[in-house]
Amino acid sequence: MAKILHFLTENEIAQKIDETWEMLEEKVKGCEKCPLCNSRTQSVFGEGAKKTELMFVGEGPGADEDMQGLPFVGRAGQLLSQILTAAGIEREEVYITNVIKCRPPQNRVPSVEECSACNDYLFAQISLVQPKILVTLGNTPTKWLLKTTHEGITQLRGKWFDWYGIKLMPMFHPSYLLRNQSRKVGSPRHLTWQDIQEVKAQWDKVRRTREK
Repeated sequence: MAKILHFLTENEIAQKIDETWEMLEEKVKGCEKCPLCNSRTQSVFGEGAKKTELMFVGEGPGADEDMQGLPFVGRAGQLLSQILTAAGIEREEVYITNVIKCRPPQNRVPSVEECSACNDYLFAQISLVQPKILVTLGNTPTKWLLKTTHEGITQLRGKWFDWYGIKLMPMFHPSYLLRNQSRKVGSPRHLTWQDIQEVKAQWDKVRRTREK
């Protein structure tokens, strides 16, 4: 692909990338790689800016996402939007997706097999977006991408990791914050506010560097 793009004009490259996005989304819509395809209403591909420095990866679709075909549109998604807005981040400026593209029954944690089935889709999305900063929301995407076994989100959140040259920061999933309403110092909501501000500062730094 890289060799082919080398001989194309900018407009031709943009067209090829758009075609790849369309092909990838069609594959996800019709995917039957794992049994989740039998219980879904529809797959949930992802949404947002397809060329951005900042990308968010959650666990998987819930009931609202399964019905609407869009990521993070339920209560957790609404809270995520509020967090982004409070930090000065427009949701339309970032790309948001999940590790798995179909809702697990009763919103259970996805299995390793289910994550593996969707892995190529997730990596293709990351490759197309080419983010400089990747935020993993919750245990599942954090453990899946960082390949950790013992450390969970509580130990890993708020730390920067180098993931294939991309700055990766784990944060609590918004659904966890819905179950923990306290805003006291050291609470999950307080820590999340610190984390998103750090993400915003790094994103601003990346964009300033790009504009020079």
